[in-house]
Amino acid sequence: MLGMSRREFLLGSAATFAASSTTYAIAKNALSADLQLPLNYLSHEIVPGKITEHMMGFGIGGPAPTIRFKQHQTKTIDVVNNLREASIVHWHGLRHQNDMDGVPYLTQKPIEMGERFRYNVTSPDAGTFWYHPHCNTLDQMGRGMTGLLIVEELEDPGFDHDLALNIRDFRLGTDGQFVAMFKPRLAARGGTLGTVSTVNWQVQPTYDFPAGSLVRLRLAVTDVTRVGNYQISGADAHVIALDSHPVPQPLPASDILLAPGQRADVALRMPDKEGEVAELFLNILSGPRLMATFRSVGPSLGRSLAELKQLPRNPVKEPDLANAEILDFTFGWTPDGAEPLQSICGSLGYVFWSINRKPWLGDTPGPLDPLATMKLGKSYILRLRNNTPNDHPIHLHGLAFKLIRSDKRQLPPLFTDTALLQSGETMDVALVADNPGYWAFHCHVIEHQKTGLTGYLRVEG
Repeated sequence: MLGMSRREFLLGSAATFAASSTTYAIAKNALSADLQLPLNYLSHEIVPGKITEHMMGFGIGGPAPTIRFKQHQTKTIDVVNNLREASIVHWHGLRHQNDMDGVPYLTQKPIEMGERFRYNVTSPDAGTFWYHPHCNTLDQMGRGMTGLLIVEELEDPGFDHDLALNIRDFRLGTDGQFVAMFKPRLAARGGTLGTVSTVNWQVQPTYDFPAGSLVRLRLAVTDVTRVGNYQISGADAHVIALDSHPVPQPLPASDILLAPGQRADVALRMPDKEGEVAELFLNILSGPRLMATFRSVGPSLGRSLAELKQLPRNPVKEPDLANAEILDFTFGWTPDGAEPLQSICGSLGYVFWSINRKPWLGDTPGPLDPLATMKLGKSYILRLRNNTPNDHPIHLHGLAFKLIRSDKRQLPPLFTDTALLQSGETMDVALVADNPGYWAFHCHVIEHQKTGLTGYLRVEG
């Protein structure tokens, strides 16, 4: 497939998918999937005492299930589309095979109403990941379609409990019903913030854990817009991983900067006395906003953070910086006159943004060249230039890159799949192009993504 152009690939896709759908129909009857993941409409209580109608979700009746499996294990997941519109599922952060990545027309055709698609999901890396649609993205994610995916280490690091926290806003009015998902003037700036902040679809939930126990908190910001600083107060805690990759040394849990798409694993030691609490706060301009409470119950287990095993490094190849080729990407405004294309995966009706002056006009089967082509196995430095006054969390599918340098701040030498490019910042990140395919490359403020700030990189062998 990598020896052909994207035009050839897409023109051949109809025949390919027709043949594969027949094969799949036979295969699915012969062997059931590990998990059925239906896409449904639902109603749920988000604001206490009020039922929000016209939500969308994975599963039945509530928040998406947290999917768990071991590092290197393969999980087969049948996605069944019960919506009255097309959808698709992307597995955010996984370095897996390209045809399982869930990007409309780039890796597969959209899953239309009444259809199903089997994903074979695996990961060479352990850590905290998540999943969401990549079709009609703003509306579907805004109405609830985000879920966490946990890839567990082969060796237990020693926690007593492991809690996944799906952190996101909903845009709801005082009656608990949805208001407009975005405002065009805000989409052309930093994005449209939600009105109700939630953790696992609850406002300020409380979780009980044994006093003196060790809890792994997996913070995942699945919001469509909000960039924020999070902190744990009231107990000993430190950050042990960011964006699925362990940090070399524990970091304070008092100032955790996370943008849409990013994750942080926090090791928390619960207070010793029953009834004492640790709290998760989001720091906003008006002051700290309580997000969740963790309450101690029962006699203390007397655990210590020092008992935990250090998380093993994920098998990501170190880029060869001395021989790396530099690729430049400028994130900025769209050229004048650009108009969005109609697509089964929806349009916001505007084109505001571009990468290298090339806006993504819509998820369509028409040809579009990659922003860059990389040779399999070669090292590259991606020079990310933000020519705007707004923040852009830049996400690359299928690959992990290492933070190298910034002209604005000191960067930790961490691997990630989503880097927050701040206002006016130029950042160098480096990678080994070790996963062949067509990999989406975009801002994870979804209004920016859907109004032009999207492209793809090609890795060819």
